[in-house]
Amino acid sequence: MFQQILDPIAGSLVLSALFAALPLVLLFVLLGVFKVKAPKAALASLALSLVLAIVGWQMPVAQALSATAAGIFYGLFPILWILVNALWIYRLTVATPWFEVLGRTIRSISNDLRILSILIAFCFGALLESLAGFGAPVAISAAMLMAAGMKPLKSAIVSLLANTAPVAFGAMAAPIIALNGVTGLPLNELSSMAGRQTPFIALIVPLLLVFIVDGRRGVKQTWPVALVAGVAFGAAQFVTSNYFAVELTDVVAAVVTVAAVLLMLKVWQPKETVGMGGAVQAAPEAAEAAPVGARAGAGPGSGASSKHSAGRPATGSAVRPDSAVPTDNSRPEPGQIWMAIAPYLIIIAVFSVAQIPFVKAWLSQVGSVTFAWPGLDITDSAGKPVAATKFKLDHLKATGTLLLFSGLLTMLLYKISASQGLRVYRDTLVQLRWTIVTVTAVLGLSFVMNLSGQTTTLGFALASAGGFFAVLSPLIGWIGVALTGSDTSSNSLFGQMQATAAEQTGLSPVLMAASNSSAGVMGKMLSLQNLAVASAAVGLDGAEGTLFRKLLGWSLGLLALITVLIFLQSTPVLGWMVP
Repeated sequence: MFQQILDPIAGSLVLSALFAALPLVLLFVLLGVFKVKAPKAALASLALSLVLAIVGWQMPVAQALSATAAGIFYGLFPILWILVNALWIYRLTVATPWFEVLGRTIRSISNDLRILSILIAFCFGALLESLAGFGAPVAISAAMLMAAGMKPLKSAIVSLLANTAPVAFGAMAAPIIALNGVTGLPLNELSSMAGRQTPFIALIVPLLLVFIVDGRRGVKQTWPVALVAGVAFGAAQFVTSNYFAVELTDVVAAVVTVAAVLLMLKVWQPKETVGMGGAVQAAPEAAEAAPVGARAGAGPGSGASSKHSAGRPATGSAVRPDSAVPTDNSRPEPGQIWMAIAPYLIIIAVFSVAQIPFVKAWLSQVGSVTFAWPGLDITDSAGKPVAATKFKLDHLKATGTLLLFSGLLTMLLYKISASQGLRVYRDTLVQLRWTIVTVTAVLGLSFVMNLSGQTTTLGFALASAGGFFAVLSPLIGWIGVALTGSDTSSNSLFGQMQATAAEQTGLSPVLMAASNSSAGVMGKMLSLQNLAVASAAVGLDGAEGTLFRKLLGWSLGLLALITVLIFLQSTPVLGWMVP
């Protein structure tokens, strides 16, 4: 048996905490200063953590290696099992014409770039984040905004800023599930807490998007639809994460918001339209009576339906900056639209069925195994068994398994052959090969730090900040996501530390752990990975520095807002919001 030591370095808690922080400092320095690739940085930090666990914290070699293996296994299942199958479904849709139909449906709704920034970057980006994540929402929404006529740099900025509110529940709630895995805190409580924080950011983001596109005029003219989008998304996030299924939070929120925006546009339109290249024109009076998708302004960027413009191209068809070929913005037929959104409806249906009480009970009975990880026999510094040594393997009701089943149904609906589906799956694994290395290494690092006692030492040291830790907690999550580029990785690294520090300061562990995720997402727009993806997507190689400078203020501003919210939730003022 191995008993964790709280202050192994010279009997000093402060000195021990400084040594415990070295793997994290190394990770940050390699990523942020020396621009080392994430897989190499994560492996180097894991190696240092192992040395410290064995030499400094006196953890037996066999148990240190077993802890590493436990972290790698948890990284593979359930985390990567979710990511791989979610990205596979997305790639299945891209391999068919239906993905372009979905994009055309969105572009046909409005010829106003301010409205499109909400629909494409905020709504459709959230839908992609719920499945693909890892830069795909930024790359695709930026390209679609360019196709609609937005300038490259602005397309990248809008897409990066929009990729905030949905990230905490992205990739079928992988960040929250990872947080549950490393802290042992109840998944439903972590989900509920995050669902009572991120909606406040969702309320603001659409207004920020229209401000970036068109300044104060944009906010003045389009605030009604921006507010509807923010309220719909935030409300759907809250309800789904608190009362339904955490995995479906972003899917439901995105679908509900699209529906709300469409309904809004049927009865309301901005007085002016900002089209391609920022051209402004007065909205035609007839637009009020025209059906959605059939409104055709006289200026560039219109998304007129082809049946309203027979014999000529759609008015002002958007032109890609690098091409003379006009983008088709005509509205598809209703049957085509249903086929385009079918994969997302299938996912909702599968997860809904899995939540039916008798189905959920059956899946838990026949598809769940709990076991002690071999080679681990650990107690904390107080002599109590460490919970992280036990694993619960939900192989049938796991999010990744339900996604795999949803993907198979999508293949049947789209008539994708088994060989093509396997080929797409192989290509997905190839695409994620370095992500797989990074995630498994980060989870290995997390488990070694947690099980050796390094994380506990850090948590006790940070607890000396007292109630002020409620202000430090969001900043820690923000730094983690900004440097790793992943809310899942940040939660794996800091989740247990946040919970430990919270317990020592008398704060809610659920509040502080969830805050690591909710506040962390504000750093995603500044992560090197996301900046590189956005630069490449809009054809501005080397623009990462420019994007960083333009987004830094927005990121810090949003971080300040959610920090105030989290601090108030740690006090009697908003303490009633903590489950």
